Amino acid sequence: MNRTVLSPNECAALVPELAATRNPNVWVYRYTHPTTSWTLSIATHAPPGSGKLSLGGFRIAPLERTESPGFTTERESIALAMGMEEKVHWSRVIKVGGPLALRDLTRVVGGKCVLAPTADSRVGNARDAEMLTWAAECLNDCERHAGIHITTGQDLGHGKMHGGATGSLEFLNARFAGSVVADTSVPTGEGNYQILRGMLRAFGLPLERATVGLVGCGNIGMHIIRRLTAHAGVTILACESREERRAELEAMGIRTWGPERKQEFLALAMDALVVNAAGGTLDAAAVAACARNARLKVICGSENLVMPDHHTGVETLRAAQKVYAPTELGGMMGYLTAVEQYLAVIEGTTFEVATMLEAAQRLEVAGYETTARIVAGGHAEDFEAAVTALYA
Repeated sequence: MNRTVLSPNECAALVPELAATRNPNVWVYRYTHPTTSWTLSIATHAPPGSGKLSLGGFRIAPLERTESPGFTTERESIALAMGMEEKVHWSRVIKVGGPLALRDLTRVVGGKCVLAPTADSRVGNARDAEMLTWAAECLNDCERHAGIHITTGQDLGHGKMHGGATGSLEFLNARFAGSVVADTSVPTGEGNYQILRGMLRAFGLPLERATVGLVGCGNIGMHIIRRLTAHAGVTILACESREERRAELEAMGIRTWGPERKQEFLALAMDALVVNAAGGTLDAAAVAACARNARLKVICGSENLVMPDHHTGVETLRAAQKVYAPTELGGMMGYLTAVEQYLAVIEGTTFEVATMLEAAQRLEVAGYETTARIVAGGHAEDFEAAVTALYA
């Protein structure tokens, strides 16, 4: 097994932003396939031998990520693990989760698995089973070598495998016990919806009178859209990269824009913006466009790596009196679903997704109370400061 372990110092050298986070200690277990260019990096905040639960999805990096400047699986996994550690932090602060996760949150840390495939091994292509079999061997080796428990599940790049009979998550689960199969997009989307509803409620704006713009209409985005369309009078606008999904949305009566028109989209009159694309949606130009949008009040979502310059972006939006809920907070229900299912299987108890949808309602309360505090204080605090003051 071709394994390389990167220490916290080596990880910080690769991603300097790590040093300023709440928990700067990240280890990366990097695996390279002996005859192909497949690379799998498993980043975790779990110290070696700690027995902690390392939570974070298994990402098969899409082309838009592998072709982005400076991409390596190590950097991507570290940056995503940082976001996962933030989700763990916020779920502890707000006290969100299923009963098993809430009981065991002190054991949970953030992590992430990122796999760089070849064109012929992406899920749905001829060599996908060979690649995922190798990846499962790496995950099992990492648990044994590191002395930690890896719990991973749905992320980008998954779907039906070559031949169409088996899903990639089910294929991994059969070979690695820590790979969970729950559709985490549903609870994640529900968490997005609930925090959006609470934030708008703080402005006295019911969804029936709101205009909501969405960037990214995959599984999570479509769950939010289904929840929104239940409110008669809501207006939905969508920016989506896939032509076939835009056609589906147009057939539902939803106006759509392609990604090449993102700046035009962000200038539209809307009350809230929900971001769930593949990463980097809130770049400097997008943040500036949001700041200029006079009607826009609320920005939320669960997109990973959404803001390349987080500190500047957050401050720009706060100064423009926009309430931005960190996407790590908005996306916590997915990881909480994974850990709940994992613990239920270990303990031989029944796991119900409905439990997680009920738990997600806590985000409506947190969204409302935090946003109300920010508005009452004249936007002197950003969302992170306000939610910490309320709940920590």
